[in-house]
Amino acid sequence: MINPIYSPAPDRYDSNMKYRRCGKSGILLPEISLGLWHNFGDVNAFSNSLAMAHYAFDRGITHFDLANNYGPSCGSAEETFGMIMKKSFMPYRDELFISTKAGHEMWAGPYGDWGSRKSLMSSLNQSLKRMNLDYVDIFYTHRYDPNTPLEETLQTLVDIVRQGKALYIGISKYPKDKAELAYKYLEERDVHCLLYQGRYNLFNREPEEEGILRQAKENGTGFIAFSPLAQGLLTNRYLNGIPEDSRIAKGGFLKKEALTEEILRKIKALNELAFHRGQTLAEMALAWVLKDDMVTSVIIGASSVGQLTDNLKAIDNTTFSAEELESIYQIVK
Repeated sequence: MINPIYSPAPDRYDSNMKYRRCGKSGILLPEISLGLWHNFGDVNAFSNSLAMAHYAFDRGITHFDLANNYGPSCGSAEETFGMIMKKSFMPYRDELFISTKAGHEMWAGPYGDWGSRKSLMSSLNQSLKRMNLDYVDIFYTHRYDPNTPLEETLQTLVDIVRQGKALYIGISKYPKDKAELAYKYLEERDVHCLLYQGRYNLFNREPEEEGILRQAKENGTGFIAFSPLAQGLLTNRYLNGIPEDSRIAKGGFLKKEALTEEILRKIKALNELAFHRGQTLAEMALAWVLKDDMVTSVIIGASSVGQLTDNLKAIDNTTFSAEELESIYQIVK
């Protein structure tokens, strides 16, 4: 059987998707971006990964977020995306905004981890081959490396842009003081930091509480949130126990110990509030992150087209009353 040639929805930019400006740049990102941390590895059915990528692009999601070690196994999410590029997306490359990162353990030995010039350069070269790309739109240093001089890491990002291997650069999960140094160093070399990527959700408000959101805005840098659903805790998945096919049951990054009685009580209270807003808990949790114009986009993970469909409904209502915000604060504090 001959596979049909993919043709994206002609109305993909006339859908409900909204786009936000990324800091002081010319880049607009969709409010919802698709992350490939889970469900795009070589342990997953390619047909499902392909269907989700198609569905996302057809609904105006132009930003696909990857990293060198996404999978499992490490590198396989990029390989999957490379097959999707070759099979479907190559004619639409200029409509896509593709990111990757390096900084967590990727290969054995002293050069497959952290933020040395050797590690970052080697990793990006590998990523480009896996994804069938000449360049990525943004390349991140995935975490601050306390053992490598910050100037070495940042100068590598500058050189990567000047070599044409990335159009923009970003930083992920950097402490506030190191982020400030990074913004200044990069700006002085005419390579603006486009995005700060950080964990931000109803249960983890550090970017807001520590001033990272404000800092990014003051430096003309966008903020993109990952783990907006707290790896599934902020959904209806765990309201009545732990499903066999859930992340907790599979023993991944989300551990059983995370679902305490107190957390479950908070989840149920938030679910009740979401119901009164006419949203699912997941929709409300995503909408809550997007309520602030200092957030450029949220990165969602999805295991099916159906899940992706549900999450996209969040952008229909990102407005909260003062009473709702106070109720949420009282629940999660």
